[in-house]
Amino acid sequence: MTSAFKTLDDFDLTNKRVLLRVDLNVPVNGHKVTDTTRIERVAKTIQEIANKGGLPILLAHFDRPKGKVVPEMSLKVVVPALEEIVGKPVIFADTNWTDTAGVKAAIAAADPGSVILVENTRFHPGEEKNDPELIARMAALGDIYINDAFSAAHRAHASTEGLARALPSGAGRAMEAELKALEAGLGNPKTPVIAIVGGAKVSTKIDLLENLVTKVEALVIGGGMANTFIYALGYDVGKSLCERDLKETALRIMDIAEDAKCAIILPIDGVVAWHFEANTPSRIYGLDAIDKDGMVLDAGPQSIEKIKAAINEAKTIVWNGPLGAFEIAPFDTATVEVAKYAAERTRKGLLTSIAGGGDTVAALAQVGVKDDFTYVSTAGGAFLEWMEGKPLPGVDALTAG
Repeated sequence: MTSAFKTLDDFDLTNKRVLLRVDLNVPVNGHKVTDTTRIERVAKTIQEIANKGGLPILLAHFDRPKGKVVPEMSLKVVVPALEEIVGKPVIFADTNWTDTAGVKAAIAAADPGSVILVENTRFHPGEEKNDPELIARMAALGDIYINDAFSAAHRAHASTEGLARALPSGAGRAMEAELKALEAGLGNPKTPVIAIVGGAKVSTKIDLLENLVTKVEALVIGGGMANTFIYALGYDVGKSLCERDLKETALRIMDIAEDAKCAIILPIDGVVAWHFEANTPSRIYGLDAIDKDGMVLDAGPQSIEKIKAAINEAKTIVWNGPLGAFEIAPFDTATVEVAKYAAERTRKGLLTSIAGGGDTVAALAQVGVKDDFTYVSTAGGAFLEWMEGKPLPGVDALTAG
């Protein structure tokens, strides 16, 4: 996947107008950005383009204006945080993307070393439709296109896919790091590979599970979705979250795994409670003795040891989703212990660890090991679609030649 794309190293950026697609869809409270993680991720690319004599012209979406100009969804709110993190003046270029004369004027007047942020690409209906006319209008603003927004790479939009085919294109530093990490995770990994997939429902991750069992040597299934598999095997899971109507789906996935010689690792014991609330009384039960009035809310200690033993056999781990109701103590124990163990193996150089997905990132941050993993993707939907084996238009366009 990563062999064909160009990077900043492949371009002479001197006096070039560089259309840089970034993800600035950040949380805002009032007129202040409350989480600057996404800005921090693209700052290096912005600074490098400016320092090499290019003019970074930032393209991004913000919220869901659905092709209309919605003043409260303007990217102007991001300018102060962007200036502070990048350390360069940021010129805001207002436009509805039908008339780009103001953007052209801002580009013409920009001083060396400055940065231009153009208004929300989704203010025009052609953005999400990948409209050729809008693509041409955007392409006329730049000489080179750089995509540094992997989180939007699963969308075939004008600013993510169309522009990459209209101009000489490459990946920014954040995109480059993401693609290399994903290649190390499933593209061309060190084997054996173990995948951990958790979360509430099997129904949201059927494609993911069916893809993974054909690519990894072992698959750990945790969280509420494990209950569906346990039920499919004939166990009573009491009042646990369980999609009983997906029994046949779970059995089919296990059959595919068996044919692919992928070991499915399910909990062998569980932490059971009778109320879904913090610090409620709980007990550990084996799978064959779960209380009919109880809910399995976390993997038990024997299950944790079984997962650790599987990690010991692996060279690469890919993780999406917590192993229990990690947001409520004490049902975060399995996620915490396994995360710490994977982090320790990574620090020792024994494991390549790739993780992604909102709940997973939150869990690793909560445990304090986010920075110990080889790579943690904040891309959300794009990361999940990559794990599902689906094409990512924004990436495919960069590698199309």
